[in-house]
Amino acid sequence: MSKLKAPEYKRFEEIKHIRDDKTEYWSARELAKALDYTQWRNFEKVIKRAMIACINSGHYVSNDFAEVSKIVEAGATTKPRSDYELSRYACYLIVQNGDPRKEVIALG
Repeated sequence: MSKLKAPEYKRFEEIKHIRDDKTEYWSARELAKALDYTQWRNFEKVIKRAMIACINSGHYVSNDFAEVSKIVEAGATTKPRSDYELSRYACYLIVQNGDPRKEVIALG
């Protein structure tokens, strides 16, 4: 897989995060942008469908879709914002359940 040169694959690998224990994850909010989703609420629907697919494949959702809350600046204040730390498998399921009218999804 590392020999792929497609811009979409590079974009996917560029947003990968590595934890101290060397496990990798992707932020759902960053993935949404990479997959050309402009509204979080639309992307959350895709995440929910991907979670159903995860369950149906015999996996535990909590292992692949870790729900997290991050503090972000909102003007002069801060507020919590929900996100997910996604496994590579969760990202795969999201692409499979995404909007096929989006070119980046169709290429996935």
